[in-house]
Amino acid sequence: MAFTLHTIRPAKGARKTAKRVGRGLSKGGSYSGRGVKGQRARSGGRSGLQLKGLRHIMLSTKKNRGFKSIHEKPMVVNVAMLAKNFPDGAKVNPAALLEKGLVPAKGKVKLLGDGAIAIKLIVEGCTVSATAKEKIEKAGGSIL
Repeated sequence: MAFTLHTIRPAKGARKTAKRVGRGLSKGGSYSGRGVKGQRARSGGRSGLQLKGLRHIMLSTKKNRGFKSIHEKPMVVNVAMLAKNFPDGAKVNPAALLEKGLVPAKGKVKLLGDGAIAIKLIVEGCTVSATAKEKIEKAGGSIL
């Protein structure tokens, strides 16, 4: 079937029929949803609430929701994970850890001493626990 401009119709349910008010008492008749008397009941009467002044500006501006905690907990990486993912003599910093997929996002990182390490690593920009520091320095690495 060839479609021509005069045969094109919108999809079923795409267009809703307007509510016919003021046509008898059964559905939206009588005052037709306008209430009794007053400016809003008249034809051409005030349409909707119009905010004005400073309050309108305050209500219409975008608000930032939530907050960022200043007591953000650091992401934790164990020494054993460093030994598996980095070659000997590599630099370990938050960016390198993010690149290797050891931390989910950019931010503070703390290295913990769980596991063993036998390679030299240069650690910078990370908080290091006492046991992790001991293990990294024992393997010949350094913490900057």
